[in-house]
Amino acid sequence: MSSADKPEEIPADEAVTVSFKDLGIAPKILKALDDLGYETPTPIQARAIPAALQQRDVLGIAQTGTGKTGAFTLPTMHKLAKGRARARMPRCLIVCPTRELAAQVAENVELYGKYLKLEMALLIGGVSFAEQDKKLTKGVDILIATPGRLLDQFERGKILMTGVQTLVVDEADRMLDMGFIPDIEQIFKITPFTRQVLFFSATMPNEIKRLVDQFLHQPVSIQIARKNMTAKTVTQRIVRMPSSDPKQKRTALRWLIRNEDVDNGIIFCNRKRDVDIVAKSLTVHGHDAMPIHGDLPQSLRTTTLDRFRNGEIKFLVASDVAARGLDVPTVSHVFNYDVPNHSEDYVHRIGRTGRAGRKGDAIMLVARLDEKNYQEILDLIKVKEIEEIDIPGIEDFPKDGGRRKSSRDKGKGRGRDRSRSKSRKDNASSDDKPKSTRKRTAPKRKSEETAKSEKPKAEKAKTKTSKSDQPKKSSKGKSDKPKEDAGFGGNMPAFFKRDL
Repeated sequence: MSSADKPEEIPADEAVTVSFKDLGIAPKILKALDDLGYETPTPIQARAIPAALQQRDVLGIAQTGTGKTGAFTLPTMHKLAKGRARARMPRCLIVCPTRELAAQVAENVELYGKYLKLEMALLIGGVSFAEQDKKLTKGVDILIATPGRLLDQFERGKILMTGVQTLVVDEADRMLDMGFIPDIEQIFKITPFTRQVLFFSATMPNEIKRLVDQFLHQPVSIQIARKNMTAKTVTQRIVRMPSSDPKQKRTALRWLIRNEDVDNGIIFCNRKRDVDIVAKSLTVHGHDAMPIHGDLPQSLRTTTLDRFRNGEIKFLVASDVAARGLDVPTVSHVFNYDVPNHSEDYVHRIGRTGRAGRKGDAIMLVARLDEKNYQEILDLIKVKEIEEIDIPGIEDFPKDGGRRKSSRDKGKGRGRDRSRSKSRKDNASSDDKPKSTRKRTAPKRKSEETAKSEKPKAEKAKTKTSKSDQPKKSSKGKSDKPKEDAGFGGNMPAFFKRDL
């Protein structure tokens, strides 16, 4: 597939001379686009839509913000305008890596198709399946889903894939980062071989190339040049951290919030664990902050985003995955608590501020261990350095370093050692007893049998005084047995006299 290996790069700001009407899109879709003020397609839309309308497979290599959502939704809706869906058999399947991105695609489908009689369902984790199941039972034309939830419902027999005419995979490289590639392979295999594939990815790692070679048939390849330059409305700065100590970083973050003119802000962390910790730290120190990451229930994530948009929450602490599809136009600051592991994520993060012509600020904490990732960011955005903020006394900011925890553990360890040594001493003292003492106390059963054989009367008396030492049946006969029927007044039922 040579055409897909090295597609021609198209400038992101290339002038487009055609209109949506020239692309041959249905009049009802054009009316919806006109309501939104869209007249001219983006470069990727101008090339992908005609190919998709011709029923060709499409490979789009483009970053977020290039209009790729419209590049696959508009031609798909045009084709689905004719025909009708059957129960549990969607005609188009759109697979997205995260719930937020799936929800954003669903919003676009609703906007573009408001004059069409198309049914859509959103199948994502964290929300009730009952309402979506009703839609599937009636029949949906477009099913937007995350891989895990889709396969789960398919295996339960809730969805049939035999009617899928178009399969869309959005942000395939993000699927790779999240470990969804085996799920994507499974989805390809359970959909009809004759389906059309619209495949979009920001980058083309080897694993993604393998998928393309395996499942796409002579695709039309479109690659949009990277938007490496960040928005001019965003002021970028960094803080040089003396160490990577988390407590020192949290202290520096609070210093920035106090000393910067912050209306509201999004704080990005690389790990979900740190998202929770930073959000809790800010809350403890009097800031309105809430976490948002993939492990939280979808209902809570949606509520948190709505509260942030409405101004009820001032700070949103987020992971990269949860922030995909996040669109809040009035964010004044973005704080990178961690330097992102992927340089592209830096551009995506700071793109949350300075939107729609507004000014924004992006500040990143950089420690010595972050130098490699930081250099990759500089190379990506094509600058030699980023302005530094000098925080007075940052070297003296308190550190965690596990000191408090280790001191407690150390004390506990000494206690355990003392208890262990004490138990060893006790065991040693018992082992040091004379062997004759152990012999006299151990063979108890043998002495009792001897007593029974020699003195049956003494055995009967012993049975009366001690219930725990019950006699065993002797091989000599009944003379060795105590009166077992004494408790029944001499009239023991025959059942209890049986040998069980």
